[in-house]
Amino acid sequence: MTEPVQFRPHHFLCALGFQGKGYSDRFTRNMADIVAQLRAPDGGNTLIEVTGVADSICAPCPHRRGQSCVKADQIAALDNRHAQALGLRAGQRLTWAEAQSRVRAHVPPGSLRELCAGCQWLEFGLCEAGLSALHKDQ
Repeated sequence: MTEPVQFRPHHFLCALGFQGKGYSDRFTRNMADIVAQLRAPDGGNTLIEVTGVADSICAPCPHRRGQSCVKADQIAALDNRHAQALGLRAGQRLTWAEAQSRVRAHVPPGSLRELCAGCQWLEFGLCEAGLSALHKDQ
C-alpha cells in the first residue's frame, strides 16, 4: 500500500490554490508534484494523513526547522483555524476526495480572509480562486 501524503490542516486549502509559486525552487517542485498527484484522474483516491508538524509539503521548505518552522506560531494559528473549520485532527486519514467534500461543506467562497489571516499568500488570491473553482465543480 502507498504511504499517505502528510498534510498540515492549512495545506488542504493551499493545495487547492497552488499555481506554481513557492518559497524556493525545491519547495515549488515538491508542491507541484504533490498537487499533480491530487489533480490526476485518480487523485481523489490519494490518501492523506493529517499531521501537526512539518508534512510532505514542508519537506524542502527553506523555513522548516526540523519538524517545525521559523514561523511556528503563525503556522500553528493557521492550522488550528483550518482544523476546526474542516473537523480535522492529527493522525486522521482521509482521501483527497473526502477532503474536498469537507472544504465544499465548511469553507464557502469569500471566507479565506478570516480563515487564512496572516498568510503571506492570501493577497495573491490563488487559494480563493481554487476554492471558487471547487465550489463551481460540485
